Amino acid sequence: MEDWRHGGFGLYLHWPFCASKCPYCDFNSHVAASIDQSVWREAYISELRRAAAETGGRVLNTVFFGGGTPSLMDADLVDAILTEVRALWPLANDLEISLEANPNSVDSSRFRGYAEAGVNRLSMGVQALNDEDLRRLGRLHSLAEARRAFDIARDHFGRVSFDLIYARQDQTLEDWRRELAEAAAMAVDHLSLYQLTIEDGTAFGARHAAGGLKGLPDDDVSADMYQVTQEVLGGLGMPGYEVSNHARVGAESRHNLIYWRYGDYLGIGPGAHGRLTLGGRRYATEAPRAPQMWLDSVGKRGSGEMPRTELSASECADEYIMMSMRLSEGAEVARYEALAGRTLRQDAVARLADLGLLALADGRIATTAPGRIVLNAILRDIVP
Repeated sequence: MEDWRHGGFGLYLHWPFCASKCPYCDFNSHVAASIDQSVWREAYISELRRAAAETGGRVLNTVFFGGGTPSLMDADLVDAILTEVRALWPLANDLEISLEANPNSVDSSRFRGYAEAGVNRLSMGVQALNDEDLRRLGRLHSLAEARRAFDIARDHFGRVSFDLIYARQDQTLEDWRRELAEAAAMAVDHLSLYQLTIEDGTAFGARHAAGGLKGLPDDDVSADMYQVTQEVLGGLGMPGYEVSNHARVGAESRHNLIYWRYGDYLGIGPGAHGRLTLGGRRYATEAPRAPQMWLDSVGKRGSGEMPRTELSASECADEYIMMSMRLSEGAEVARYEALAGRTLRQDAVARLADLGLLALADGRIATTAPGRIVLNAILRDIVP
C-alpha cells in the first residue's frame, strides 16, 4: 500500500528542552540546568541512520525541528544533523527545513547559524502582541524583543511564520481584531492561531481548577474570535488553508501539509510520533517521552523507538479523513473509499451539503466556512 505518496515524506525531530515551562503548555518539554549537546548529536545521528536503513531510497520533502525550544540547539548541532540528512536521503529540489524558535535575544543571536546550516523557514512562538499578556502567558520575551527577533529572522530566512494565542484573559473581540491586523502588517507570510485551552496537568489547569484565571472569554466570544480571524486575515490576503493556519499563497507549511494530507513522516526524539508505511503496511511509531529514557534507549538498544503499532485499513481511513478535512481543500473521496473499503454516509453528506456546511467538487469533499466551525460534529455524521 503506497497511499502515503499522496502526502509525501517528511522528518520530524523533537528537541525536548525549554528555558522555562509555559503555564499553558502540555507539550513534551523539560527544563534542564545543563545539556551536553554532543551526547544529543550522537543520539540523533544514530536514530537518523536507523531510520534511513528502512527508508533511504525515498525522496525527503521536509525536515522540521520542533519542541520544546529548538532555538536552544547549538547551530553546530543543527548543522551536523542536516549534514547527515543530506547524506542519508535523496532530497526534494524544494526541500523545506523548518525550525521553531522563541523570539528572545538569546535565541535570535543563533539565527544566522541556523540559516548557514540550511534552515530556510523559521516558526516563532510570539503568542501575544502586548507585554501584559506575554507576562500572563509566562513568556520570557517582551513585545520589543519579538519585533527585533522577527526583523532578524526576515534578514536570514526566506519564510517566517509566527504563532499567536487568542481567547486570552480579558481579551475582547476588538483587541483580537487589532492584534490580527498588527500581525499581518509585520510582513509575515504565515500565521498559526490557536485558541487558549486549559489542559489538565499544566499550571493553568491547576490554577483554573482552583478558581483562578479570571476573565477568560466564554465559548460564544471565542467562536466570534475565530470568525473574526477568518474575516480579517482573508481580507488581507492570508486565507485559512487549515483550521488554525493562515498563509499567503505559496507560503503554506509543507511539512504540516504532509500530516494533513496523510503522508509518511519519521518522528525522532523524545516523545516524537510518526507514521511509516513499510511492506504495504502502515505503522504508528512513538518514542519514550523522558529525555534520559530516550537517550538510554538509543544507547543501549540502538533504537529510540517503542514497539510499533500496525494500523488497520479502517484506522488509516479514519485518520485520513480526520486530518484532511481540517484543510480548506478537504479530502479526496476516492482515496478515502480505497482505504476504507466503504463509502461515507451519503445521506449525511447530502443533508450537510444542503445546510451549506459541506461542499463537493472535483471528487473532493470539504467543509465550507460555517462548516469548519463544527468540523468534529460533521465527521461524526459522515464517517461510518
